[in-house]
Amino acid sequence: MEERKKIIVICGPTASGKTGLSLVLAQQFDGEIISADSMQVYKQLDVGTAKATKEEQAAARHHLVDFLEPDEPYNVEIFTRLAKEKIDEITARGKLPLITGGTCLYIESLVNGITFTDQPEDKTVREKLEKQLNEHGKEWMYQQLVDIDPEYAQGVHPNNAVRVIRALEIYHTTGVTMTQQIAASKPKEKPYDVLFLATGFYDRTKLYENIEKRVDIMVELGVIDEAEYVYKNKDSFVNSAAAIGYKEFFPYFEGTRTLQECIEELKKASRHYAKRQLTWFNRMKDINWLYVDADYDYKQTAIGLVQNFLNG
Repeated sequence: MEERKKIIVICGPTASGKTGLSLVLAQQFDGEIISADSMQVYKQLDVGTAKATKEEQAAARHHLVDFLEPDEPYNVEIFTRLAKEKIDEITARGKLPLITGGTCLYIESLVNGITFTDQPEDKTVREKLEKQLNEHGKEWMYQQLVDIDPEYAQGVHPNNAVRVIRALEIYHTTGVTMTQQIAASKPKEKPYDVLFLATGFYDRTKLYENIEKRVDIMVELGVIDEAEYVYKNKDSFVNSAAAIGYKEFFPYFEGTRTLQECIEELKKASRHYAKRQLTWFNRMKDINWLYVDADYDYKQTAIGLVQNFLNG
């Protein structure tokens, strides 16, 4: 049997230091970074997606960042296919793949070797669901998904109507939830030998403070301009129009809320997103948590864990 490729997964909630840790490990272990983020793939959307800066990208080779136009589709199926290709390329060059990001479903699907098959489509069901969305709104629609598939719903933002409707469509067409389909598509043996590292905070309030500081910095760096660009193209920029970091400013452009109210809403949405990420990652097995606010050097601890992992 072919020896499984070794990969490092660096995950954790938003604003917990994943990027900084990934750069340290990439430089220490001759690694290359594969982004496991559903939004950083889009060109011209840098600030609102917390994309690695040009300097950070120059410090270590990055993959699956900044390569799609904002109107192009991107989903877990596309990610897993491309990430597998990049892992093969990186290991063939004798480098270490570092999967870095906070999109929980992407990471779990990749490391578990989920095989995505063509899912059935039913135009009548979809039209009915879209009508319900227009009548009742996104929150009501999301609750329908929570009711039938709470586990899958944890990894879907309530405003991501595309994913919510697709999951409901598959359920109403097949009678099988997305969670059940994913479980049935797992291979007997996982494809990679994985070391999981997760960045976090002992004190949850410090994480929230970090998130709020990040939002303030995003505003200074021009996230309002990016959000306006997305707003003006919201019908074609389907994924980014549903993303945290942009949609919170739509009421400002519509004249229904002040800018400060929208900034506070973004902070609130980001905190809630971090909670959902923590819930997801906490139920995953074999994660090594590294606490940024601990009385030890979490980056040096990570280096030691990786060294031991590579040495077997």
